[in-house]
Amino acid sequence: MMQPPVVIDKRKKIVEFCMKNKVLLTRTSVERLQDETLVETLYTQITTDPTLAPSIVVAQLTPSSAYPVSVFWDYDDQPGKRTLQDFVGYFNARYVRIAKILRTRQELQAATSIGRVLATKEKGPATIIGIVAEKELSKNENLILTIEDPTGRIKAIVSKGKAELFALANDLVHDEIIGISGVNSGSGALFVNAIQYPDIPHQELKKAPDEAYAVFLSCVHVGSKLFLKEAFQRFIAWLHGQWGTPEQRAMAAKVGYLFLIGDTVDGVGIYPGQDDELEFKDIYEQYAEAARLFSQVPKHINIILSPGNHDAQRLSEPQPKLFKDYAKPLWDLPNVIMTGNPAIVTIHAKGGFPGMQVLTYHGYSFDDYSEIVPSIKNSGRNCSERTPLIMRFLLQRRHLAPAHTSTLYVPDSRSDPLVIDTVPDIFAAGHIHKSGVDQYRGVSLICCSTFQDKTDFQERMGHEPDPGKAPILNLQTRKVSIMDFNEAP
Repeated sequence: MMQPPVVIDKRKKIVEFCMKNKVLLTRTSVERLQDETLVETLYTQITTDPTLAPSIVVAQLTPSSAYPVSVFWDYDDQPGKRTLQDFVGYFNARYVRIAKILRTRQELQAATSIGRVLATKEKGPATIIGIVAEKELSKNENLILTIEDPTGRIKAIVSKGKAELFALANDLVHDEIIGISGVNSGSGALFVNAIQYPDIPHQELKKAPDEAYAVFLSCVHVGSKLFLKEAFQRFIAWLHGQWGTPEQRAMAAKVGYLFLIGDTVDGVGIYPGQDDELEFKDIYEQYAEAARLFSQVPKHINIILSPGNHDAQRLSEPQPKLFKDYAKPLWDLPNVIMTGNPAIVTIHAKGGFPGMQVLTYHGYSFDDYSEIVPSIKNSGRNCSERTPLIMRFLLQRRHLAPAHTSTLYVPDSRSDPLVIDTVPDIFAAGHIHKSGVDQYRGVSLICCSTFQDKTDFQERMGHEPDPGKAPILNLQTRKVSIMDFNEAP
């Protein structure tokens, strides 16, 4: 179909701009100029911004195939009735998988069953792998753990006199699976000398051969009266190379991935009185508005989108992809890739580079670990600043919600989908509304912020959110920049 003369003229001006700045247009780039929306965007940029970097134009003419994405693992099982036996099978499946990880540790290769230890009436060394069933202090303030495996239960005693070991044991939570080495008392108890977490191995910090960026967002909360419209529009303008410092605009030109990790909308009926805090009171309207906003993201940028606890979705984890019935406008966006929560996505696998695996998890379990793990609670950080510590804690446990009560979950008798089976290159999460960055054993830990201002609920809970900010990961250097879209750069 022939383009209108005004569009053809604008297209010609874009080509002239590229030639003047010695930008080579490939056949694919020229074909992309058939998109009238893209032509309008580029024409506005080159005619209104004299400082526009040519690389910004090049990026928008780059096809999304230059930034490949594949879903490595995703849970999308069919709903069905669950019975008590499903819970039993679920915990057995978790035990088998994590025990297998633990047995790769040299210290635990001689581990035996609890039943065999209990049957031994002589004192001597013993090593076991089991689930933490109970945890209590004795009268003399030693820590008594009840450890269980499929063959039985045993008391494991940690002396308060072993300060480092005691602190390690004090951080244990119910239902996590650990290895223990110690001395069998011969009378149904084990005196603990060492505790082993399943943990992740040390790995080399993987780096992409070329410069490209991934942006991480969560908790946008479209539909809330507290949604930060101006900050979000600055974010969109930055992606188009129309906002930020020259260095920041240069980064924008090489953004290929945008992760949106849950709570895209504020939802309906999430908490008492929420209706008074909503600009869009209908869930369909919220998703339609979210689609309108994210349709402004340049089409060469892949949007990897997963659900959270505010989305029109079941709360129980793992959560499947957003339901099309509610979120069809988002499904219809050509550059959106839907995943469940959690998921593992491989990005930037090309030219012999295997890509990077990104574990995304919204983070509904994080609130519990902020308070029940002593070393995290007493870290000296505000509860909103503890997320990197929580993420490190969960990697050490190889599970996204080891304690039974830390999240609602669907018991799958075949496997536990919340086990961190594959060690990712990047672990990204949201939920807490405060950005943060850390590294642990070669894994980049990225906590996403929000585009919602501080709510009354957060005020009551003592949370200090960090709205309007976004972590930007350079895949080539693995350095993270946190950009602030609240004010002029």
